Amino acid sequence: MEHTGRHGDTTHDHGGHGDPAGHEARHGTHTAHTAHGTHGPRAGASWSMAVKATLHCLTGCAVGEILGMVVGTALGWSNLPTMVLAIALAFLFGYSFTLFAVVRAGLDLKSAIKVALAADTVSIAVMEAVDNGIVALTPGAMDAHLSDGLFWSALLGGFAVAFLITTPVNKWMIGRGRGHAVVHAHH
Repeated sequence: MEHTGRHGDTTHDHGGHGDPAGHEARHGTHTAHTAHGTHGPRAGASWSMAVKATLHCLTGCAVGEILGMVVGTALGWSNLPTMVLAIALAFLFGYSFTLFAVVRAGLDLKSAIKVALAADTVSIAVMEAVDNGIVALTPGAMDAHLSDGLFWSALLGGFAVAFLITTPVNKWMIGRGRGHAVVHAHH
């Protein structure tokens, strides 16, 4: 079969498309194309995928934030340094969970750090802003002690609301090949 006019004034013989050897001789194997499917528009992310990504993020955030609150309170720190420590640890643990997973999948450390930053930064930032905003706006929660139900209800309630807000954000990002979509490329 000949095509004229499609590629300028040149003529291309595409006979043998059914013959893989003939096709490879003219165009190479294109093995890189098999990894990413079609060239059409991306399919939207499923809610299931977004929920899993958000739960992953929530786990790291919760571990880091609770640890930060416990350490800050145990050391007798005021609210601001305790909250800064809790947020820093939430980012650290959130990134670490992704980092370990992609290193285990075979990525070198430098590439894994880039993937973790790309995958989690927005998700963790949204989750932390919502959660800490709820704790800060709950009357008395910032002054409550670790043994007070008000502290834990504000913190856990904040995580629940943050999960509900962050899940659609993650769905949107994954659907555009960002966020946790970059992690899935390495599984």
